[in-house]
Amino acid sequence: MNDTILNCLMAINLDVNIWTARRKLTPADFGGADLPPEELASLGSKRICDPEELKIFGTLKARAVNLLDRHGVRFLGGWGIPEEKAPVLVEELDRIRAEFLAARDTFLTRYDDAVRDWIARHGEWERIIADSTVSADYVRSRMGFRWQVYRIVPPAPSDVEPVAQGLAEEVRGLGRTLFDEVAKAATEAWHKCYAGRSEVTHKALSPLRTIHQKLAGLTFVEPRVAPVTDLIGTAFANLPKRGRIQGAHLLMLQGLVALLRDPSALMEHGQRIMEGHRPSDLLDALLRQDGDTENERITSAGEPEKGEDDMPDLGDDLALDSIPREIMPDLQPVLPNCGLW
Repeated sequence: MNDTILNCLMAINLDVNIWTARRKLTPADFGGADLPPEELASLGSKRICDPEELKIFGTLKARAVNLLDRHGVRFLGGWGIPEEKAPVLVEELDRIRAEFLAARDTFLTRYDDAVRDWIARHGEWERIIADSTVSADYVRSRMGFRWQVYRIVPPAPSDVEPVAQGLAEEVRGLGRTLFDEVAKAATEAWHKCYAGRSEVTHKALSPLRTIHQKLAGLTFVEPRVAPVTDLIGTAFANLPKRGRIQGAHLLMLQGLVALLRDPSALMEHGQRIMEGHRPSDLLDALLRQDGDTENERITSAGEPEKGEDDMPDLGDDLALDSIPREIMPDLQPVLPNCGLW
């Protein structure tokens, strides 16, 4: 087992409970109607309060999950987070918890009115709702926002092998889990910010900066994480500081996002950088700096995208024969063209 990883990692478990305002339907709710036996079909549930009243709690839980997803990696049913980031993350969780508890108190002060309003909106079903209402104290007991931060201590070396096997497998799988999570985030960024675009603003870099920040904090998880972090940082350094991103710079970003969407390809390129290839080698295949970006031209194959008429024509400046020979074998199988060339 790699104890170095566990020495740099803390685990955090998020425990958020939200009352669903649902109660089980019973045969009595249907006034003795002839229903199929339970072995054939089961009854569903009924709402005893407007679900809109509870949306804020789902929103706050999603904020907490997003916070941990941005900085940690899924681990042991929760998240593994860098030790140095634990205080900052807990401080933010504490703020979200305060909002959650304040919203709970606000909801409970008008809980009885909310139930009455719900019954009034569904007067023909008043009986089946009223017969299932619960007290505000019951609702309070079903709503909570907690977390636990802890350190994982591996079994002693003297313990028999099966004792440590499960934890060792989880630790070994952290790298792949991290790259899978990056691929998911990159796919979302692709569809939201890059697919079919002829230009983007610097706001489109936000999801890539989030990915970069996540990887930078978790470089100890897997040796190939640091090279991939450097690759993204090198891409940022190649971009103009202001103005719209288009032409060859946009092509480079689209190629980078395409690479981030493929975990196996990402790990392969991380390995090659570890073996001595510079991060700029791959980026040079996507963006050739010839000192005159105004005259660059991109060759675009396949179906034309909306707005393609606005794309500058950069000709063969990024043709495959311009790619450094040492990375040429890797580029074709791992960078899908995504309609870019």
